[in-house]
Amino acid sequence: MPSSVLLFKVRDRLCALPIDHVGETMRPLAVESIPAAPAFVLGTSMIRGTPTPVIDAGALMGQDGQPAFTRYITLRTSQAPVALAVEAVLGSRALSPASFRRLPPLLGEAGGGIVDMLASLDSELLSVLRLARSVTERALQALQGGAQK
Repeated sequence: MPSSVLLFKVRDRLCALPIDHVGETMRPLAVESIPAAPAFVLGTSMIRGTPTPVIDAGALMGQDGQPAFTRYITLRTSQAPVALAVEAVLGSRALSPASFRRLPPLLGEAGGGIVDMLASLDSELLSVLRLARSVTERALQALQGGAQK
């Protein structure tokens, strides 16, 4: 049975995350920096009255380049919400679980230090991010063709 994923852009890369772990998408809000935070943490934003850490998804993946964030994606975790800052949200698609699993992991290019730091800070967030996948243009076209059948 197909499951839904949210497609989004991080720098020049297409990514997908199971929609079950997405709270909402929104325009970026003001961010207050956090002294001594890891480089991938932009700071905190007040989202729905809750101070929420905002993570630069590209920095988390080890991507260089100047970010141009246009959206936040809030992630559902049992502990506290977390927002991913991304360049664009492209919408949702229905994918077969098998085709989704074949895509390379989003954190595949993240340095070991980043993954270790995430594990020590929030193991549930790390588990959610490990479900995210990188999507090539070719894979997206094949997936879209398969979803329309």
